[in-house]
Amino acid sequence: MIEMLHVRMKRLLRRVLTRPRIDLPLAGALLLLAVAGLCTLYSAAAGDGGPTSGQVVGQALRFVLGFVLMLLISRIPPSVLRNWTPWLYAGSTLLLVVVSVLGEGRGADRWLNLGVMRFQPSELAKLTMPMMVAWYLHPRQLPPRWKDIAMVGVLIAIPAYLIGKQPDLGTALLVAAAGSFALFLSGMAWWRIGLLLVGAAGMAPIAWHFMHGYQRGRILTMLNPESDPLGNGWHIIQSQIAVGSGGAFGKGWMHSSQAQLDFLPEHTTDFIFAVFSEEFGLVGVCLMMVLYAFIIGRCLWIAMEARETYSRLLAGAIGMSLFVYVFVNGGMVSGMLPVVGVPMPMVSYGGTSAVTLLVGFGMLMSIHAHRKRHD
Repeated sequence: MIEMLHVRMKRLLRRVLTRPRIDLPLAGALLLLAVAGLCTLYSAAAGDGGPTSGQVVGQALRFVLGFVLMLLISRIPPSVLRNWTPWLYAGSTLLLVVVSVLGEGRGADRWLNLGVMRFQPSELAKLTMPMMVAWYLHPRQLPPRWKDIAMVGVLIAIPAYLIGKQPDLGTALLVAAAGSFALFLSGMAWWRIGLLLVGAAGMAPIAWHFMHGYQRGRILTMLNPESDPLGNGWHIIQSQIAVGSGGAFGKGWMHSSQAQLDFLPEHTTDFIFAVFSEEFGLVGVCLMMVLYAFIIGRCLWIAMEARETYSRLLAGAIGMSLFVYVFVNGGMVSGMLPVVGVPMPMVSYGGTSAVTLLVGFGMLMSIHAHRKRHD
């Protein structure tokens, strides 16, 4: 038995390491986005007053790791990913339990310190959540019935609750959205979707009661940031100044006054898109949105080309989740949405986020490569 398992693992490894199956348009767009992110990070990090090369080199190395993992995962058949899904979901949920006990962070227990690096398990849940929903719905009759919808709700609620307790409401909502997208793409009737949305809206007053004071403050500050310009409104006001001062063509690379003079908080992470907007203006923002739109569209095209339920639901959920990340961060930076700590994909500084995102695109490339046959 052990020898047979060893032989199978060697065959799988050989398949993974030979002739990577890369979707060149998607890989090229991701590479452009990574370069744009590194350039913006170099400029934003210069505002910290210290050496910028450390952060940029560190982020570049994370991109290299992410692209290598993307190449490897692109060779793994979707059938293998599907078989691994329950274990990956269970492992990511267990890590969320561990981080609630041993986690660390600034005001929230979100990271696990592994000695050589810090790891954020909630980022992994952004992938395992749609994988698990797609796995559950794969062998079942679609559109799903209420029983299956309720079971999917339980699968979504467990990691979302653990992440929300860290507390990290923004990521909890994103993880829940990733799973919900897979459910939505399963062909649910619109009247069922409407009932679920009405039910979610009805739960809003209850959710408001259980939110932390600072979370309620962020929502109220979004409506009127000038009510507390030196406190909760500082982030939004400074970000809006950065975005507005960029004008049509921007001030030029390395000329973001909000970052260079350290007015803009978190200018290498959550608010790095404000730095990009100030330096490259409306034209630069539109070009980056076109790049994101191409990537999202490519994801949805791969989903439509998929020949089986698991691949179709997973690819579509990953693409729609990317849209939500971009929409939420852009809305947060422009003051249209509350500050929830959601990074701009491939642009904001952050190792776990970048690597996890590229792993997800590796799954997409695997789905695209195996689209001609059922797995």
